[in-house]
Amino acid sequence: MRLGVLDVGSNTVHLLVVDAHPGARPLPAHSHKAELRLAELLDERGAIAPGGVERLIATVRDALLAAEDKGCEEVLPFATSAVREASNADAVLARVKDETGVDLQVLTGEEEARLTFLAARRWFGWSAGKLLLLDIGGGSLEVAYGIDEDPDAAVSLPLGAGRLTAGWLPGDPADTADVKALRRHVRAQIARTVHEFSRFGRPDHVVATSKTFKQLARIAGAPGSGEGLYVQRILSRKSLEEWVPRLAGMTAPERAALPGVSEGRAGQLLAGALVAEGAMDLLGVEELEICPWALREGVILRRLDHLPEH
Repeated sequence: MRLGVLDVGSNTVHLLVVDAHPGARPLPAHSHKAELRLAELLDERGAIAPGGVERLIATVRDALLAAEDKGCEEVLPFATSAVREASNADAVLARVKDETGVDLQVLTGEEEARLTFLAARRWFGWSAGKLLLLDIGGGSLEVAYGIDEDPDAAVSLPLGAGRLTAGWLPGDPADTADVKALRRHVRAQIARTVHEFSRFGRPDHVVATSKTFKQLARIAGAPGSGEGLYVQRILSRKSLEEWVPRLAGMTAPERAALPGVSEGRAGQLLAGALVAEGAMDLLGVEELEICPWALREGVILRRLDHLPEH
């Protein structure tokens, strides 16, 4: 069957269309995305501004048309931290449903971590052993650890690259004092959760998902997307530590000129790098491997698990 998953994230609204059935690998058929940056459209009360709501509704309508054009039998719509934490979330969700018919399911941070972990486990398989997962989104950082498909520990922290950039790094290039303050904040937040994972012992394999980690790995020398989905892409903490001060000294346009860095995400890359560096350091990770699958694939896999076998 052809499934669509509609991901209303903190940076983008992304429709992923796949051909899938139980027991088989979902095959991507179409991708439709629009950058809304909902995490940056919050007013002083923490509400999504009226203009942002209108843009969200229009974007959801466009995604539905794309899903219909591509022959989707079912669309799985969900929203993450930007909508989840908006002070007017209920009103926004009601308007989206009234005007588009889409009932957005708001995932908790822990659900995000668990579904992303499922995707990573299915990608790497049982041979990966005890798996530690890191994911940096626009609004939050997810960390999960486990040996099965459902992690033994999963946490979500308000350390997304978009959120931190908007709240802590107003300058371009960033002010040195602001970078230092953000670094302290990030590490204090992560340090509170280290015990959740250290009690299980060292992982056998550490993996990371998300655009932020992919871009950091790319600028540190990992193969580009043109070399295929199955090429191993590694990010070491040593390389990341060398890149953080370089990124801090760059403007957003200068970062956008780096290999693999998109213009739309360049402004957030420094904050994302500080989170990645802090997480790897405090969790004792020397290197990690980039996982091509993430939250959207986790949502699809969980849906397929509940379909009857034919």
